[in-house]
Amino acid sequence: MTDTRDAAFEQDRIMRSLPMMSRLCTEHDPEVFRSLLARIGDKWTLLVIGVLGERPHRFTELADVIPSISRRMLTVTLRALERDGLVQREVFAEVPPRVVYDLTALGRSLQTVVLTLGEWVREHQDVIVAQRRTFDERTGATD
Repeated sequence: MTDTRDAAFEQDRIMRSLPMMSRLCTEHDPEVFRSLLARIGDKWTLLVIGVLGERPHRFTELADVIPSISRRMLTVTLRALERDGLVQREVFAEVPPRVVYDLTALGRSLQTVVLTLGEWVREHQDVIVAQRRTFDERTGATD
């Protein structure tokens, strides 16, 4: 019982020390805040940052290693990440030209968060699948 109370106390202490989302999303420029959350929360962005965190990759390597991403969606995602300063694109003057993508220092600072989120998903995916199944059976809903 003490372990449960200690864990609950620790969780409460952590939650009180974090900034409130309602304040974070209204400070400074709310539109930029929301657009960055949308960018970072995008499934392709999370995967690209996670993969580029391992090492720099060429476009075709990224396309091969990220399941189900279209070449068009990969291009759109990489351009958006480059625009936001999270990814850098290096073109080598070769024939044919070689292009390599890598995380910037800013992108690397996001990598830890992305990997933590990925680990959370891996740890909880079975429970969530079971919850979805229960919900769908109860409501008659489907994906």
